[in-house]
Amino acid sequence: MSKKDKLLIKFLELPSRKDLTFKELDTLLRSCGFEKIEGAGSAVKFYHKQKDVLINLHKPHPSNILKVYLVKQIRIKVLEVCNG
Repeated sequence: MSKKDKLLIKFLELPSRKDLTFKELDTLLRSCGFEKIEGAGSAVKFYHKQKDVLINLHKPHPSNILKVYLVKQIRIKVLEVCNG
């Protein structure tokens, strides 16, 4: 099983995990074909050109752990691109 597959399984678990990091999200989205676009401060966007999907968020701080609500919001877009 590839790193992408392991991260995808971890990211899609229900109920949502409370220990997912921004680095894991970054790795997963890049492996699914997203381009990372750094903004000002902690702002970051991930854009998938072929599917025209944009994910806009702020890097979590001071911790690197993603909030559960953010994982839930991004899950739908990840399923659309990474599984489809």
